[in-house]
Amino acid sequence: MSIPQDDGFEYSLLSERELQVLELVAAGLTNHDIAEKLDISKRTVDNHISNILTKTKSENRVALVRWALAWGKVCLDNVNCCVLPTSTETNPPAL
Repeated sequence: MSIPQDDGFEYSLLSERELQVLELVAAGLTNHDIAEKLDISKRTVDNHISNILTKTKSENRVALVRWALAWGKVCLDNVNCCVLPTSTETNPPAL
Protein backbone atom coordinates (compact mmCIF):
# COMPACT_ATOMS: atom_id res chain seq x y z
CA MET A 1 0.00 0.00 0.00
CA SER A 2 1.40 3.38 -0.91
CA ILE A 3 0.89 6.75 0.72
CA PRO A 4 -1.19 9.14 -1.37
CA GLN A 5 0.97 11.58 -3.29
CA ASP A 6 0.61 15.28 -2.71
CA ASP A 7 -0.27 16.40 -6.27
CA GLY A 8 -0.36 20.04 -5.19
CA PHE A 9 -2.33 19.41 -2.02
CA GLU A 10 -2.60 22.49 0.17
CA TYR A 11 -2.95 21.96 3.91
CA SER A 12 -5.32 24.90 4.17
CA LEU A 13 -7.92 22.71 2.47
CA LEU A 14 -8.47 20.90 5.79
CA SER A 15 -10.62 22.92 8.17
CA GLU A 16 -9.72 23.27 11.84
CA ARG A 17 -12.45 20.76 12.68
CA GLU A 18 -11.16 18.31 10.08
CA LEU A 19 -7.69 18.61 11.60
CA GLN A 20 -9.18 17.86 15.02
CA VAL A 21 -10.99 14.83 13.63
CA LEU A 22 -7.80 13.65 11.89
CA GLU A 23 -5.88 13.79 15.16
CA LEU A 24 -8.58 11.76 16.92
CA VAL A 25 -8.68 9.18 14.10
CA ALA A 26 -4.90 8.82 14.43
CA ALA A 27 -5.34 8.37 18.18
CA GLY A 28 -7.54 5.34 17.43
CA LEU A 29 -10.94 6.73 18.38
CA THR A 30 -14.08 5.40 16.71
CA ASN A 31 -16.47 7.76 14.95
CA HIS A 32 -18.83 7.44 17.91
CA ASP A 33 -16.04 8.32 20.36
CA ILE A 34 -14.96 11.28 18.21
CA ALA A 35 -18.55 12.54 18.13
CA GLU A 36 -18.80 12.39 21.91
CA LYS A 37 -15.41 14.04 22.44
CA LEU A 38 -16.18 16.92 20.05
CA ASP A 39 -19.86 17.13 21.09
CA ILE A 40 -21.11 16.66 17.53
CA SER A 41 -23.24 13.98 15.89
CA LYS A 42 -21.75 10.75 14.58
CA ARG A 43 -23.13 11.63 11.14
CA THR A 44 -21.14 14.89 11.22
CA VAL A 45 -18.02 12.91 12.09
CA ASP A 46 -18.77 10.53 9.21
CA ASN A 47 -19.03 13.52 6.87
CA HIS A 48 -15.79 15.06 8.15
CA ILE A 49 -13.92 11.79 7.67
CA SER A 50 -15.35 11.35 4.19
CA ASN A 51 -14.22 14.88 3.30
CA ILE A 52 -10.77 14.31 4.78
CA LEU A 53 -10.35 11.04 2.87
CA THR A 54 -11.31 12.81 -0.36
CA LYS A 55 -9.06 15.81 0.24
CA THR A 56 -6.05 13.67 1.13
CA LYS A 57 -6.79 11.10 -1.58
CA SER A 58 -6.71 8.33 1.03
CA GLU A 59 -8.66 5.12 0.51
CA ASN A 60 -9.36 4.32 4.17
CA ARG A 61 -8.54 5.26 7.77
CA VAL A 62 -5.28 3.32 7.78
CA ALA A 63 -4.08 5.08 4.63
CA LEU A 64 -5.21 8.38 6.14
CA VAL A 65 -3.17 7.83 9.31
CA ARG A 66 -0.17 6.77 7.22
CA TRP A 67 -0.57 9.99 5.19
CA ALA A 68 -0.82 12.07 8.38
CA LEU A 69 2.28 10.42 9.85
CA ALA A 70 4.25 10.79 6.62
CA TRP A 71 3.47 14.50 6.50
CA GLY A 72 4.11 15.04 10.21
CA LYS A 73 0.50 16.04 10.77
CA VAL A 74 0.14 13.82 13.80
CA CYS A 75 2.55 12.46 16.34
CA LEU A 76 1.86 9.35 18.34
CA ASP A 77 3.45 8.82 21.75
CA ASN A 78 5.97 11.61 21.00
CA VAL A 79 7.12 9.77 17.88
CA ASN A 80 7.11 11.46 14.48
CA CYS A 81 6.52 14.89 15.98
CA CYS A 82 7.58 17.38 13.36
CA VAL A 83 6.23 20.36 11.48
CA LEU A 84 4.32 20.16 8.22
CA PRO A 85 6.40 20.41 5.06
CA THR A 86 6.12 23.63 3.14
CA SER A 87 3.76 23.81 0.19
CA THR A 88 6.79 23.75 -2.15
CA GLU A 89 7.51 20.15 -1.26
CA THR A 90 5.53 17.89 -3.55
CA ASN A 91 6.06 14.39 -2.21
CA PRO A 92 5.74 12.99 1.32
CA PRO A 93 8.88 11.61 2.92
CA ALA A 94 9.58 7.94 2.25
CA LEU A 95 8.58 5.52 4.98
